[in-house]
Amino acid sequence: MSGVKILAKNKVARHNYFIDEVYECGIELKGTEVKSIRMGRINLKEGYASVDNSEVFLKQVHISPYEQGNRYNVDPLRNRKLLLHKSEIRKLIGATTVKGYSLIPLSVYLKNGKVKVELGLAKGKKLYDKRQDMAKKDAQRRIEREITGKY
Repeated sequence: MSGVKILAKNKVARHNYFIDEVYECGIELKGTEVKSIRMGRINLKEGYASVDNSEVFLKQVHISPYEQGNRYNVDPLRNRKLLLHKSEIRKLIGATTVKGYSLIPLSVYLKNGKVKVELGLAKGKKLYDKRQDMAKKDAQRRIEREITGKY
């Protein structure tokens, strides 16, 4: 993707969840929040999204206050509205009412000067699923090591 600069990634999300679908959405921000995000001062680790009154909100995402923002700074953990098409919101309402599905922010990036959020429709992994994934990665690493001859 040209013209895209990744600002933050949620590395834990793919470890803890099966990602079924991915949506790109805009986010409603204040000016000082945009400046803080451009500096990479955002934490997605505990964040999630929910659908309330046919609107999607991003919750528990920490955007550090901008240092030169003084009185224009807002609450770092406030709920932020995500911008999606109505048809996508309807699809998400249907999917999140199914047991076990949740909306997880996967990454935040700049695209053509605008801040975008990659939102994943996810189902939680069980402990044995995580162990299987770790075993596959470990086996793949061993195979790569054998092929290259490095120990």
